[in-house]
Amino acid sequence: AGRRHRSSMTTAFARVRTSWIGAGAALAVLVLDILTKGWAVSALSDGRDIHIIWTLHFALIHNEGMAFSTGTNVGPFIGMLAIVVIGVLLLTMRKQNNLFSLVATGCIIGGATGNVLDRVFRGDGFMSGAVVDFIDLRWWPVFNVADIGIVCGAIALAYNMITTKPETSEGSE
Repeated sequence: AGRRHRSSMTTAFARVRTSWIGAGAALAVLVLDILTKGWAVSALSDGRDIHIIWTLHFALIHNEGMAFSTGTNVGPFIGMLAIVVIGVLLLTMRKQNNLFSLVATGCIIGGATGNVLDRVFRGDGFMSGAVVDFIDLRWWPVFNVADIGIVCGAIALAYNMITTKPETSEGSE
């Protein structure tokens, strides 16, 4: 019995320790998102458009809707839905033991949190703020670092689910 207890304690400690990896990914995306949006608001508020390379430009827009600037009247709903998704992802992160999926989940959480913070703090009413977007490819809707975290994290999670064999417990073959 002592051996089983020690093993479960070690497993629990390992899961808590690896959860910090996902939290680190979330924090990295969130901080980078906050910093780049702060720069965009200060540098591009005058309507300036900065050409970087090929079709990549930095141009500020305020997105009151959801993806691709659709649904401009559903911002509060999207914000609340994002909070629920963040909560669910935080709960599932505790049960993950795959490093790849932990980082991917962290990227989604960090990106979603960045966009929710815009909705909370960049408006006058409940979740009425607009999300700051500034990365403009001219052939794709304008987006931000949070969106990159969400999309890359979702693609990585999907890839991981497709390519990872499900775990089987002993004696279930």
